[in-house]
Amino acid sequence: MVAPLDWGLGHATRDISIIRALIANGYEVILAGEGSQANLLQSEFPLLQIVPLAGYHIRYSRSKWGFLFTLLMQVPRVYGVIRAENRWLDKLIDDHNIDLVISDNRFGLHTKKIPCIFITHQLTIKAPFVWMEKIMQAVNYHFINQFTACWVPDLAGEGNIGGILSHPLRLPKISVQYISLLSRFQWQSEIKKYDYCILLSGPEPQRSMLEEKILAEAASIKEKILLIRGKPGSKETLTVPDNVEVKNHLPGEELQQVLLQADIIVCRGGYTSVMELLSLKKKMLVIPTPGQTEQEYLAIQLKEKQICYTTTQDQLNCAQDFLKAKEVLYSVPELPFFHNGDLADLLKRSL
Repeated sequence: MVAPLDWGLGHATRDISIIRALIANGYEVILAGEGSQANLLQSEFPLLQIVPLAGYHIRYSRSKWGFLFTLLMQVPRVYGVIRAENRWLDKLIDDHNIDLVISDNRFGLHTKKIPCIFITHQLTIKAPFVWMEKIMQAVNYHFINQFTACWVPDLAGEGNIGGILSHPLRLPKISVQYISLLSRFQWQSEIKKYDYCILLSGPEPQRSMLEEKILAEAASIKEKILLIRGKPGSKETLTVPDNVEVKNHLPGEELQQVLLQADIIVCRGGYTSVMELLSLKKKMLVIPTPGQTEQEYLAIQLKEKQICYTTTQDQLNCAQDFLKAKEVLYSVPELPFFHNGDLADLLKRSL
């Protein structure tokens, strides 16, 4: 069973390469989730069974400074969901004869009955204060250490993209395997069709707030723009300027094609988005979700390596920043990505 966290679509999309590898290696795969994550996985794997599993339903604040407070207020409820999914898993194992669990950042999906693998790129959870980071890492490791192994989608040594996020000073006690980067995409040559592709993602209300800001300023940009809203299953239509084309969601193959057809990708600084765009060798304008310290840290790291151009949501001026993103010098490295053939050895080392 593979189950991604319901924090945006990134956890579900990065698991696609893991699911493909399991299928290619002869495993029968069951998926677990709900909402947009389940819709996305169902569109990619229409023949696989998806069992309903309640999400954490993390809510964001509308302000950067209220982000941490809003998260802290949700801790008791999320802890209740974690305990509930732990009980749910034991029953599901018996009902479906499951012999391996792969949990992408869902803390409760572990059991003593069978091996359980935890996927995360955040062994360090960034926070405004060092003392807070230490507390959050202790809590993080408390849950991670209850699993059989931990898979980190990054490189083990120099040249990694996660920095301190994936390479803390102290690792969890269980087996930690760096599995290379994850992407459902592969680079290929495409004729340019769009100047900018805006790839929205992440929890509300910040997703919609960025969308509203970009659309309000889109008329000042005369070049061709494709807006992908990150809303699988939605039938909503928007009124937009003539130079803007809108898609609520695109399945993997179509999304890969339009991303390759765009000159610049405008996106959040989510780790999965970064991995996938690196696999396509794309130039990026990264706009971190306000208050999400992991994305803010990652954007700065990538800018220093000349992998992206970045600005904050509050300071974003589409006409100016879109142009700057075109003019900046990029140095996108060649990086190793996880492939189907890596799975057998990875499972052997992990279990």
